[in-house]
Amino acid sequence: MNKIIKNVVVIVFLLYVPVASFGWGQLGHRIVGEIADSYLSSKTKKEIKKILGNESVAMASNWPDFVKSDPSYKYLDTWHYVDFDRGITFPQMQSILAKDTTTNAYTKLNFLISELKKKDLPQDKKVMYLKLIIHIVGDINQPYHVGYSDDRGGNDIKVTWFNENTNMHTIWDSKLIEFQQLSYTEYVKAINFTSPEQRRTILQGGLVSWLWDSFQITESLYKDVKTGDKLSYRYNYLHINTLNSQLVKGGVRLAEVLNDIFG
Repeated sequence: MNKIIKNVVVIVFLLYVPVASFGWGQLGHRIVGEIADSYLSSKTKKEIKKILGNESVAMASNWPDFVKSDPSYKYLDTWHYVDFDRGITFPQMQSILAKDTTTNAYTKLNFLISELKKKDLPQDKKVMYLKLIIHIVGDINQPYHVGYSDDRGGNDIKVTWFNENTNMHTIWDSKLIEFQQLSYTEYVKAINFTSPEQRRTILQGGLVSWLWDSFQITESLYKDVKTGDKLSYRYNYLHINTLNSQLVKGGVRLAEVLNDIFG
């Protein structure tokens, strides 16, 4: 009986956890993972299979959100985002990140990449670190995960989405993507069209430049919304191209990171 009660409590907790705490939401992360898979080298795919077995990159992408229900993984909460002050310049961002020792998406991605390149890393850490990399690279291409600390990455911007109370972080995590009413495989087939030249542009400058790219988009999004706004069809019309572009960028950049580790 105690076991049954415990299981019920866990289920209730999982249902209660707000979607706003999840970067891109389940669907977005799977889209990024599936796009990345299409650009992996054969060697990288072979090495990933040694770690994940039959679990795909897309399906592995949501593990860091799922474990938020386990208090022992609480320390991972700040690994999903990196915040900056409003109005900083690219040189300022470069300077901040060069000296950054805080626990955030930038410092932890660098740590995870470095660790996963080690040949003697235990298998359990390989699994965990790979799933974290897959997830966090996706997160940093969701604009509000590279946002402002003073409003918790858009969580404090309260709006309505088709008359449902929500916030801007959640809209970009999941609402916009879910509004398209596509499975993650259907979504990838609809948007994953890039030329080698486009991919080179997406990858320019490495991680710091990728963060700057997301931060600039975040700043532009703030100009288009304020607390109390009622958002629906028009907001989707105005921002669907940006949403799709960020999902593609996330996939291309994730593939680059994984090919660098295992290639």
